[in-house]
Amino acid sequence: MLFCPTCANLLVISQETGYNKWACNTCPYEFPISKQMTSRTKLQRKQVDDVLGGDDAWKHADSTAATCPKCDHGRAYFYQLQIRSADEPMTTFYRCASCTHQWREN
Repeated sequence: MLFCPTCANLLVISQETGYNKWACNTCPYEFPISKQMTSRTKLQRKQVDDVLGGDDAWKHADSTAATCPKCDHGRAYFYQLQIRSADEPMTTFYRCASCTHQWREN
């Protein structure tokens, strides 16, 4: 995509005069296309925030007897959040005390 340097609107490819050109639909700006034009811009991924609180949420979590589905360790930290409507039960999030694998139960 190219934008008009005069009015900042999107330029379109036009062939009205017999040759290809970039043309602005709102002002008389035209730019002839004399060769193949390509440009690539690599966008950076945005950092995603951990909506469940990240590692800080686990600092003061209580522990309970729960079996880890990954390593079969018998102890896990847990906390509960209301992530659905108020008439639904709270969701319990677990983190294994041994391998730090995380899972949840509704």
